[in-house]
Amino acid sequence: MSSQTPPTRIPEPAEAAVSAHATSGRIWPYVQIARPDHWFKNAFMLLGVVLAFFYRPDLATLASLPTLLLAVAVSCIVASSNYVLNELLDAHRDRHHPTKRHRPAAAGLIQPRIAIAEWLALAVLGIGAGFAINVPFGLSAAALWVMGCAYNIPPVRTKEVPYLDVLSESVNNPIRLMLGWSCLIPSQIPPISLLLSYWMAAAFFMATKRFAEYREIGDKEVAAAYRSSFRHYDDDRLLVSMMFYVTAGALCGGIFLVRYKLELVFSVPLVAGFFAYYLRLGLKPDSPVQNPEKLHRERAFLVYGLLTAAVFVGLMFADLPFLYEWARVQPAGESNLWHVPR
Repeated sequence: MSSQTPPTRIPEPAEAAVSAHATSGRIWPYVQIARPDHWFKNAFMLLGVVLAFFYRPDLATLASLPTLLLAVAVSCIVASSNYVLNELLDAHRDRHHPTKRHRPAAAGLIQPRIAIAEWLALAVLGIGAGFAINVPFGLSAAALWVMGCAYNIPPVRTKEVPYLDVLSESVNNPIRLMLGWSCLIPSQIPPISLLLSYWMAAAFFMATKRFAEYREIGDKEVAAAYRSSFRHYDDDRLLVSMMFYVTAGALCGGIFLVRYKLELVFSVPLVAGFFAYYLRLGLKPDSPVQNPEKLHRERAFLVYGLLTAAVFVGLMFADLPFLYEWARVQPAGESNLWHVPR
């Protein structure tokens, strides 16, 4: 009686589909903790790019596009490394938040060892590619990553310290400005007054987010279990800090405006209205500023923001000599920028 080798079993299409779905289900949480939906925050690089084009109009060509696209990709990768770390180290606290408890790490859908490998791999890839663009850009990318480490990793963990939590996270905005600038002009540093203004403006947005979160949770003990700095904060302290940040940002912005580009004075009403609009959203119940990645759903706010940005950029390249004569202000030139030592 001859023996026959049993035929190889070919999986049914339904079984293959189930297997593929299971695999994607295991991978997807690691994609989620990298937060690609937060990459829009790298739009804050745009001011650095616009400023670079303002000082070097010859750079505003298609030849700069590959460098800009690579710079944006690097910023997204480094930011994702920070997001992975944040998700991993905040999982136990996020379980006390009404919505963040559904994040993959908080829900127990990831393995810490794999998440750590993802964090390090994204950092090496992003920073390495950053230095391939140029050294100042690579240093700026490294600074973005280091601030993410300082914000999340004990014993420093600045996110647990009142006010320092806001300042240490919002400093990422001037770093992003430097990323947009240095990928095009690596030998110089943009005006310090603008960097400080950008920092304080971001601090205002971040403090408004804290204010909205605190009010939404509605219980100081629960809020403190989610974020230690809420043990110190209350409505009044957060509102006072918001007033400080927006005032400091306006003063530094005024220095930049008068010193470098007086035409921007015509954008002041729109910019002030933008901050007021944002505060109005922050005061709403279930405020959308708690999740800035969802602000695009506020259509009127989005249109207003785009209009403000368009006017600001247009005025950056406008030339109104009579304005300087009337205000008795001497316009600054490129030579007033700081130079990176060689």
